[in-house]
Parts: sequence; C-alpha cells; structure tokens
Amino acid sequence: MTELRSNRGPLRVAVLGCGSVGSQVVRLLDESAVDLAARIGVPIELAGVAVRRLDAPREVEVPDGLLTTDALELVSRPDVDLVIETIGGIEPARSLILTALESGKSVVSANKALIAEDGATLFEAAEKAGRDFYFEAAVAAAIPILRPLRESLAGDRVTRVMGIVNGTTNFILDKMDTLGSGFAETLEEAQELGYAEADPTADVEGFDAAAKIAILASIAFHTRVTAADVHREGITEVTSSDVRSAAEIGSVVKLLGIAELVSTGSHDKDAVSVRVHPAMIPRSHPLASVRGPFNAVFVECDAADQLMFYGRGAGGAPTASAVLGDLVTVARHLLSGTTGAGESAYAAREVLPMGQTRTKYHVAIDVDDRAGVLAAVANAFADHDVSIQTVRQEGRGDDAQLVVVSHSATDAQLSATVEQLRGMEIVREVTSVMRVEGGDDE
Repeated sequence: MTELRSNRGPLRVAVLGCGSVGSQVVRLLDESAVDLAARIGVPIELAGVAVRRLDAPREVEVPDGLLTTDALELVSRPDVDLVIETIGGIEPARSLILTALESGKSVVSANKALIAEDGATLFEAAEKAGRDFYFEAAVAAAIPILRPLRESLAGDRVTRVMGIVNGTTNFILDKMDTLGSGFAETLEEAQELGYAEADPTADVEGFDAAAKIAILASIAFHTRVTAADVHREGITEVTSSDVRSAAEIGSVVKLLGIAELVSTGSHDKDAVSVRVHPAMIPRSHPLASVRGPFNAVFVECDAADQLMFYGRGAGGAPTASAVLGDLVTVARHLLSGTTGAGESAYAAREVLPMGQTRTKYHVAIDVDDRAGVLAAVANAFADHDVSIQTVRQEGRGDDAQLVVVSHSATDAQLSATVEQLRGMEIVREVTSVMRVEGGDDE
C-alpha cells in the first residue's frame, strides 16, 4: 500500500469515466475548486480522466493531457490520492476499484449495480487497505440517504425503508394517474424527454430499483443484502384500469422499493424482507405526492419515528453533487490519517423469501353475475386464511366485477387464493392483483 503524499500539496484525484456523471464531476471540480480547498484544507487537483475513446464528444472540456484510455495505469499511479468511479457496470469497474484500493487510494463510487452485486468484496478490500470506500451517489443521486442511515440514525433501530428510487417509473406512473394515459404512450413520452433510455428495461422491469433497495437494506439492517435477494416486479403490466381502481379507493400506484424488519418471535432474530413492485398507496401518504421523475425515501425508526428524504434522484449534476460530498469527507480522512465507517453486517439477518412477506392486496375479478357468486369468492379467500377488508361489486349485464381488498396476508396465501379463483367456473378472469402499502393494516 502506498503512503499518502505530503499533505502540504494538493490532493490529486483520478476520475474513471466521463459520461453524464463523470463529466459533471470534472466540471464541479473546476468550478468549485476554491470552495473545495477551503472545506478540505488543501486544494484538489485533477490528475487524469480515464475514458474508452479519446475522440468521443463530451459535455465538458477536459484539460489537455488529462484524458487517457489506460484506466489501470491511472488508478495505479503513485501521484494519485483518490479515485472517483463513474463508469458503472460490473467490469472493469470492480477490478479498477480493487486495484485502486490495493494501491492505497480511497475510492468514491456511484456504481449501484456493482455494490448491490458484490459490495462485500469492495468493503473487505477497503478495510484491508485502510482506505475509504464511499458511495452516497449510488442511491438516489443528490438525496442524502446513505449517510443518515449509516451515521445520523446509527443509535436508533430502523424498522422500515420504503421509497420511490427510480425517476423513470415514477414519471410514467404519475402521468398515467394525472392524465389517464396508457403505459406504452407514457413510456414513449419519457424517452422523448430524456427520462427513459432507448432500452428502458433496467428501469421499467425494476432492476435499477432492486439494486438501490438492496444497498439501503444492507445499511439499514446491518445485513448483507444483494440484488439477487430482492423480489422484483416491474411496471410493464400496470394498466390504466389499475390506476383508476387505485383512484377509486383514494390511492395512487407507485413502484416501491421496500425493506423491512419482520418479527420471527425473537427481537434479536428479526428477519429482513426486501422487495420491489408496483403498489397502491393512500394519497394521504407522503410518498403519494412525489411527482414526475423525483425520488423519495421514507424511513421508519423506533425513536426517530418517521423521516422522509426527497429530491432529484438521477441526472449528471445531482449525482455529481453526491460524489463531491463523499470526496470532501474522504479527503478530510486522508489528511487526518483516519477512515470513516466501513461495512456493518454484524446482524447477519435472514432475508425472507417473498412467499412469507405480508401485505394487503387489491384483487379485481370478472365473474358471472348471478346469486351465490360473492359467497363463493369469499370462501376462496377464507380457504387460505386471507381476511377480506372490503368488497365492491359492479354489474355489467351477464357478468360483474368484484374488487376485493384484503387484510394483511402472506404472498403465498394470496397466490394460492388467486390460483383457486382462476379455477372456479364462476370466475371469468382475475384481471388484476396489486399489493396495497402504506395504510394502517400492514
């Protein structure tokens, strides 16, 4: 491990990647140089920027001589003190971060996918090297959420983290709610406005949100949670009818990332439930008012009670803001010869399978409009110990629609109920099944 160069001179920073985030980091390093020096105690100097192509168009102009295609050489250089990784993905990001740490550099990353897949390897490498690995920008961009969970709430017991952590899906669902638009046309609008990628799979299928909630769960519950542990459902199956049904019960549909402690009968053996899926939440809930591409994370604790963190959860400049916040902290640690909080996984709680997770459900069923149907449907719910909270029936000639809202039940109980309903002669179709979150009966 290399020693930190004399702290009487500037700290030199290498940036990996110069896309939407990396370019804004480079810009802010230049524009905020005086303020950063005052906050840290020494100047910050850009040592190099690693890119795939030297001739690619960029949002900012990088000073002559700083661009390089040899990222490995850059992170290994003895004159580099800190590395900022903004290239994303698994490789070569993982290898470059590990090399940087092994070479004695502290690292700031915005890489949610890598941290959610293999964060343990990175944390162990940072601990072994005696250096920092910080990643506030990996979840919800400019919204400060990881540091409050790791530091401000370190003396409290967090019981639930529920958030809107993907701006693309929130924009789509918000438009479907306010304008009555369909999914396909709203996705097209999101792409035209730059809120969705040409290939929106990571967003609309919930992969992006799953990585973020895995990171949040790991920190909140001191347990290693990976993206593979997260039950994931996207919003491609959400229809205008689902959105209207939510409105009829005073709710709105959101794609939620949810991580919560689940009692197993022993306080020190609580398990963790982690999931991403669309859900109806009451319009009175703070998350229901989060509009457009904005993000918000709602945290529940024993002592602090309820907290919400809100803001722009994506974009080059907001994400770069979080990166530079970490940079200031890590630079101060380097100058003082200390490190910040590393991984906390002492609790090692079990991650529950989705079948054991409890919530309420909204189920829409097309049935024959004749006597005894309601009783038969109610019996199907009772057969699997799913208690009904409300039932609404709408007649439409020879058929009718029943809308059932259940009390809290496990996913396995509800799935068995729906399977039984679909096999009943009187049921023409189970048209919609959606979870209901954020109410009193959780």
